[in-house]
Amino acid sequence: MSTLTPERIRADVAELLDCPPDGIDPEEDLLDRGLDSVRIMSLVERWRDAGAAGLEFPDLAEEPVLRHWIELVRKGET
Repeated sequence: MSTLTPERIRADVAELLDCPPDGIDPEEDLLDRGLDSVRIMSLVERWRDAGAAGLEFPDLAEEPVLRHWIELVRKGET
């Protein structure tokens, strides 16, 4: 069973934004919420370690929207 559930992905993002997970709109631009490239890279590393081995920084930076990230991370799992 995957550990990279949509809830886990949302919680990881919320942790870095210092907000509750349900406070993130799945369609909002996370850069506008204060996420920066260093934090995005830390998410890439965290999610690679959890099984999304094919995930790359540009994948997330291209469209910094939670809904999109959940799709990417789930597709990138090995």
